Amino acid sequence: MSIFVGMAVIDFNYGKGFTFSKHIKKDISDFDRVFGVFKELLTHTSGDIEEAFEWLNTLDAEYNIFNDHYNLENFEEDLKKRGYIKEEIDPDQLKSGNGKGKGKNILTAKLESALRDYALNQIFGKLKKSGLGNHRTTKVGVGDERDGENRMFQFGDDLSTINITESLKNAQINNGISDLRLTENDLIVEEIKHKAQMSTVLMIDISHSMILYGEDRITPAKKVAMALVELIHRKYPKDSIDIIVFGNEAWPIKVKDLPYLKVGPFHTNTVAGLELAMDILRRKRNTNKQIFMITDGKPSCIKLPSGEFYKNSNGLDDMIVSKCLNKAAQARKLKIPITTFMIAQDPYLRQFVELFTAQNQGKAFLTGLSGLGEMIFEDYEKNRTKRI
Repeated sequence: MSIFVGMAVIDFNYGKGFTFSKHIKKDISDFDRVFGVFKELLTHTSGDIEEAFEWLNTLDAEYNIFNDHYNLENFEEDLKKRGYIKEEIDPDQLKSGNGKGKGKNILTAKLESALRDYALNQIFGKLKKSGLGNHRTTKVGVGDERDGENRMFQFGDDLSTINITESLKNAQINNGISDLRLTENDLIVEEIKHKAQMSTVLMIDISHSMILYGEDRITPAKKVAMALVELIHRKYPKDSIDIIVFGNEAWPIKVKDLPYLKVGPFHTNTVAGLELAMDILRRKRNTNKQIFMITDGKPSCIKLPSGEFYKNSNGLDDMIVSKCLNKAAQARKLKIPITTFMIAQDPYLRQFVELFTAQNQGKAFLTGLSGLGEMIFEDYEKNRTKRI
């Protein structure tokens, strides 16, 4: 991904830091020029505005992000005027009586929305305007969307599905023009397909391995989540998407929490994530349901009935793997396919991924970070034609 800054272009290479090269800038305002970089930095800093400002100063020292007419203070003031950030006063300051002093800058809902929009455009590109998207199925009958295929009229067919043009043409062939009669045997109906809705749960691994070995895997994962949420809300507003994270345990997060997502000192409790995902989908009335799981490591933790955690980071633990496979099979019985995006290409993990996928009869993508968003989008589009 590239952003123009002055006469330079900044390439944000996941896991490898920033790369800079010279380029002729586009003619945009000072604010918009800096705002593009700022949104990228905010995603990397998990919504830490002050850290993002520090990065801007660091980049400015070498790449002249600001100029004599527009500096960091001007940019910060513009962010406040436009409703992207606001000051949050520390309650301790109020005890002094006047409440004066500079508060902590925090993101507003407007900026959180802008970050989702930024992720959508960055990962999926500019989407062309289209009508409401709904998920087509292969089950035909009285529905919402014309299929384009014709057949002879049958008793019980809705009269609104009759193709008048084709029926009249049929009547001419059967009865002749001089004695034009339209009979039941002449009627042609156009097939109409029902529209289905999709319920998706996106699971994101936030175990410590998501930032190990100098590779930032959590940033692209949360970018994909923000982009997918924005895409579904825009293109398929009748669909639902829930986001959950899993480390030692699993819990749901709100869409507005995505920019602030960080990894923790956690192991990988895949079982807990799958249990929560299936619990969420059981409550959905939609027929089409699916789980997307973004992870980079093997399952290494489960919670015992006693409430204690059983952890093993050394190899594939038989008990942990068995629990995972049982959950995969359970999801299959519930007709919930699981698509696993393994963003690490460790040959050792292929064995687990293949076993897990076979148990669920789902799909798996053994991939690096490159193209992760495109793969998830493509798979979502394919799954929306699932038969019901």
